[in-house]
Amino acid sequence: MSDLRTQITNDMKQAMKDKDAETLATLRLVNAALKDKDIEIRVAGEGSVSDADVLSTLQKMLKQREESVKMYQDNNRPELAAKEEAEIAVINRYMPKQLEGDELSKVIDDVIAQSGAEGPRDMGKVMAILKSDYAGQINMGAVSSLVKDKLS
Repeated sequence: MSDLRTQITNDMKQAMKDKDAETLATLRLVNAALKDKDIEIRVAGEGSVSDADVLSTLQKMLKQREESVKMYQDNNRPELAAKEEAEIAVINRYMPKQLEGDELSKVIDDVIAQSGAEGPRDMGKVMAILKSDYAGQINMGAVSSLVKDKLS
């Protein structure tokens, strides 16, 4: 079992002991998503769930909740938006520090140099390296426009 997954399981047990219903419910959702990932990987015959798989699952869950918050706010449902925001806060405990600004720009420049990318047609190479090496640290949707600008 990955270190991150072990930490989530231990935190879930602690939330049970502390009777922290909000954290417990969120961690149970995370655990269920990770079990789905286990099944997906087992069927594909790719081994076991790694920390990178856990991070990608958590990122997916965060994105879903952020979209839900926006939808609930647009439809004047603040109580549901607050519930989703609380889940986001719990999930964010397990995410690494996000790269932003100059630090993100430097990472992109380094990856472009590492991959030997020369133009927009090499964007896939750069994005693949960013996704594998910086899983959970970069918002891939937001970074794609930065990569495109640097390769143009």
